[in-house]
Amino acid sequence: MNSFNHMHEWRKNIDQFFGESFWNEFDSILKPNIPQVNIFKKEYEILCVINIPGISQIKQINCEIDGYHMHIKGEIKIPASGYELIQEEIIQGSFNRTIELPYKVREDKVDARYEHGLVFIHLFKDVHDEHRAKAIRIKEGEK
Repeated sequence: MNSFNHMHEWRKNIDQFFGESFWNEFDSILKPNIPQVNIFKKEYEILCVINIPGISQIKQINCEIDGYHMHIKGEIKIPASGYELIQEEIIQGSFNRTIELPYKVREDKVDARYEHGLVFIHLFKDVHDEHRAKAIRIKEGEK
């Protein structure tokens, strides 16, 4: 029995004992976030670097910016037809991930490129979102 079958048997026994909902508590630990993301920031800029191997056409990736969040979805496919998978360290499959950003970003100023399996997304802080005190000019009224 290979290690994959052994692990599936083990999980099946745990499911029978604790119930299938037992694993919901551990999803974030057992299932790594895909794609992997590194986020760098400056005072007014954010650089998101997203690891997405196996993309043959950039239109396979859908990315949206929504204020304080970036939504990214697509599919990582590693072509190996005709082979049986015996070890998997590069996570494959569909992904749909929302990434919280350190501050609200402008939706009109975004630079993104795909290079050597990495997506580089350059974002800029929405400085109009800051709530600053504004001086109020008081006019003199009637006496």
